[in-house]
Amino acid sequence: MGMKFHPTAIALLLLLASAAELSDAALYDVTKYGGKPDGKTDLSQALLKAWKMACASVDVSSVLIPSGTYALGQTIIEGPCKAPINLIVQGTLKAPIDTSHFKPDAGWVAFQHIDHFTLSGSGVFDGQGTTLWGKKCSQSSYCDDLPINLRFSFLTNSMIRDVATKDSKQFHVNVLGCKDVNFYHFTVSAPEESLNTDGIHIGRSSGINITNANIKTGDDCISIGDGSEQISINDVTCGPGHGISIGSPGKYPNEAPVIGIRIKGATLTNTMNGIRVKTWPASHKGVASDLHFEDVIMNNVGNPILIDQEYCPYNQCKLQIPSRVKISDVNFKNIRGTSSSQLAVKLVCSAGVPCRNVQLTDINLKYNGGAATTLSKNIEPVLGGVQVPKSCSA
Repeated sequence: MGMKFHPTAIALLLLLASAAELSDAALYDVTKYGGKPDGKTDLSQALLKAWKMACASVDVSSVLIPSGTYALGQTIIEGPCKAPINLIVQGTLKAPIDTSHFKPDAGWVAFQHIDHFTLSGSGVFDGQGTTLWGKKCSQSSYCDDLPINLRFSFLTNSMIRDVATKDSKQFHVNVLGCKDVNFYHFTVSAPEESLNTDGIHIGRSSGINITNANIKTGDDCISIGDGSEQISINDVTCGPGHGISIGSPGKYPNEAPVIGIRIKGATLTNTMNGIRVKTWPASHKGVASDLHFEDVIMNNVGNPILIDQEYCPYNQCKLQIPSRVKISDVNFKNIRGTSSSQLAVKLVCSAGVPCRNVQLTDINLKYNGGAATTLSKNIEPVLGGVQVPKSCSA
């Protein structure tokens, strides 16, 4: 059985973070190391100096970025540290508009190899992406030359809470190789027209909990990639955006399985898609299993329930060759609200490896333009309770 979200664990981490914030003896203020809230002076060296001092402390310590507006260049914050450590961001950090000098694949702000880390405060990481969206890449290309706002790599037993990311040039958050990391009351803000700005992307990580997040962006609110296990998403609001997605596994060889994903209590509003599992046709082998979607409200959402094993953006794939990703043990329960598309439930599985044990229980989705419809291919769903629209198998 997969690990479930446990409120006590978050409470303990919050207590640890609060203790760190209240410990004046262990507080390292970046303005004491040359940081200036003038919106022009690069904060990166002052931040790294304060971090180095705090990271070397054998007691719980905090680095503080006080209120104000700070310019911040590309910054990599690394562990391991000698004791639990907290970065308190109260100000607004602004990324450079020109990032041509950034190290590739490092993002704007990266946190890596840290245990018992807390990022907290009421501050904002402003990626200033508004001037670049649509200019460096088209809708048919992946904008991998643009930096991700926040990278969390190889963190353990950590918490990100109360901070916000705004207008990233690419993904807002990338979580890679992490274990037991909690996002609590986290905010993502970008307009609908921002390209490739996934809110939180998770890959090759386990024990990731996202609770009470508010995500508005131009791509997936949350996307879950290969190697993700025991992921819990609770009470998240999403929209605008492309919904909450698992995928797309099978694009590359030897991808690790996606197992144990639980999404409960989400509210999606005016999103392009709802909750979806997507895989490429003509894919490599892969597995997506033990996927649970429960108590989800849809407000004018396109494709509210979607399994798409013929996912082919921009028609750049071979639809005639079935996906080789095995999807099994999927549960959609108590999904209700309104669909902006007449097709409200789309379950298109692979002809090569049909979906197994997909359950739909208490589905109530209405289309304002008339009667909502369903589409099924290569699947025999298990139905229970209310079914609006009426589902069928094929």
